[in-house]
Amino acid sequence: MAAERNPNVRALSDIELEETLAKQQLNRNMFGRLLPLLKPVRNYIFIAMLLELALVCFVFLRPYFIQQAIDAGLLYESAADRTTVVGLNWHVINLAMIGLAGMWAARFVLAGLSQYFSGTAAIRILNQLRIDLFSHVQQLSVAYFDRTKSGRIISRIDRDIDALEPLLIQGPPEIFSALLRFVMAAGILLWVSPTLFYHLALVIPLLILSSTLFRRLSSQHFARVAENRTRFTAHLVETVAGVRIIKQTVQEDSNLHRYRTLVNAFIHSLVRSNIASGWFTHFTGVLTILGLMLLLVAGGEEVTLGHLTLGQFAASLFYVYMFLGPLQELGDLVERYTNGVASAQRVFLLLDTKPEIVDQADAIALPVIQGAVAFKNVSFSYLPDQSKPVIKHLNLTVPAGHVLAIVGPTGHGKSTLIQLLTRFYDVQQGQVLIDQVDIRQLSQRNLRQHVGVVLQDNVLFSGSIVDNLHLAKPQATLADFEQAAAELGIDDLIRRLPHGYHTEVGALGSHLSHGQRQLICLLRAYLANPTILILDEATSAVDIQTERRIQHALRRLCEGRTAIIIAHRLATIRDADLIAVIHHGELAELGPHAQLIQRQGKYAELYHAYEAGEQL
Repeated sequence: MAAERNPNVRALSDIELEETLAKQQLNRNMFGRLLPLLKPVRNYIFIAMLLELALVCFVFLRPYFIQQAIDAGLLYESAADRTTVVGLNWHVINLAMIGLAGMWAARFVLAGLSQYFSGTAAIRILNQLRIDLFSHVQQLSVAYFDRTKSGRIISRIDRDIDALEPLLIQGPPEIFSALLRFVMAAGILLWVSPTLFYHLALVIPLLILSSTLFRRLSSQHFARVAENRTRFTAHLVETVAGVRIIKQTVQEDSNLHRYRTLVNAFIHSLVRSNIASGWFTHFTGVLTILGLMLLLVAGGEEVTLGHLTLGQFAASLFYVYMFLGPLQELGDLVERYTNGVASAQRVFLLLDTKPEIVDQADAIALPVIQGAVAFKNVSFSYLPDQSKPVIKHLNLTVPAGHVLAIVGPTGHGKSTLIQLLTRFYDVQQGQVLIDQVDIRQLSQRNLRQHVGVVLQDNVLFSGSIVDNLHLAKPQATLADFEQAAAELGIDDLIRRLPHGYHTEVGALGSHLSHGQRQLICLLRAYLANPTILILDEATSAVDIQTERRIQHALRRLCEGRTAIIIAHRLATIRDADLIAVIHHGELAELGPHAQLIQRQGKYAELYHAYEAGEQL
């Protein structure tokens, strides 16, 4: 069963999410959302609870056997004088020992079965929840990932879901067992000796009060611990991902200082949380000892007065342990409950986050498009209040089958146009059209089937080259890949790799050179065969031979389709049908290369700067 979402929660920023969790009290209705998750495994949990019931019954047989071994196993001088032991009734003692041994054997089997059913339930429900959360994260808009650190998302799917196990799976059987043992022990004590029960009942209000106070005190501590753990985990993930940049810029010391600060904050919050937990554990331990002391005093007097036999008194000691033990266990469960609910809050906040880009209810799918692209009076800002617009009233048309090169200074809106055309973000004013159809009328899946993108990052996933090419064309064979690579002129390059098309590329393509990664990404886009191709050219320098291969692949890739290229290379600029100059989010110039050079405007300035060795 998929986890339910609240459709009214907007996407929180990374900082907003953590601040909300740090200040928010534990949600009393959280169990209302957690209980439906148990439905698919309710039979396993029910069986586990039945086994716990059987275990409790066997536990309560132990004091009975001990009582019989003492009362019937000891031979007294006379029935009236039960203070002088003259012998042992080995028959009774042996029967009691056999009973105890059988009880322990049965408990061993039942405990194993209980662990099996509860463990199976845990694996199934937590794995399903992890899959549901992963699926939901994939549906979130790019804007969410732009403002949220990857380490935090990983922590939600991994650490926080693991923290739900005590709450969802271990909790119900353990709570059931603890409450059952508490009630049964109280009933038996009340039946055996009301006096002992009344003395023992004096500590119950103190235990309940301490549990309540601890839950209130610990809720903020657990939320802060989880927040700080997520912070340093996120920093660790970023460090691993950007280790080359850190080394290149010689930032190891400052990065270590930042990590040390985050870890110290985590340790500080963890110490405060442990102090609260230690105080509670110590206090409940003191109350338990107090209860036992009251029992020894009152029980000794009851035996002296003849109201209890020695066996009954010994059995009562076990019943007292069974009475006070569950109270302390429930206190421990409160700690795990508090921690689990804090994790559940973070998981549900992520599940409640709505994608900001959604398909219209009547979204259409175009089976075939010509590839004409138009930006009509488009304005856009990354800020919610639309201040500081990145694109300002831009009008730009690309005829079907034409190649448009976009140039301009860094930060002036070139890449934003790609974000808008792929609908990673929606325009706030104006329209983006494909074949005169507003892209917001298309389903996102259909739009991205027609629009292929190759970005500067040249992202490849762990696996072989074949695995990465299958992302573009799942049903393709190795022969299809070889033919496509030959058409792009890179088949021989791939074959020279250690294992050819089956070469492992490593995480993010780390086993390949930058040029090799770019060529394979171009091949992947070629296999997808989009009508519209968007290419954000890589700025990294490559050798002359690789550059020639890239240019050949680009020309082949652009044939017969609309291509929009964020241009950094001279050859791409000269060959484009149109060149758009973006300056401060506005279309400054538009035309072919020769025409723009003759105008001696902004493009000519950029071009001459490029010829002088600067990058476009």
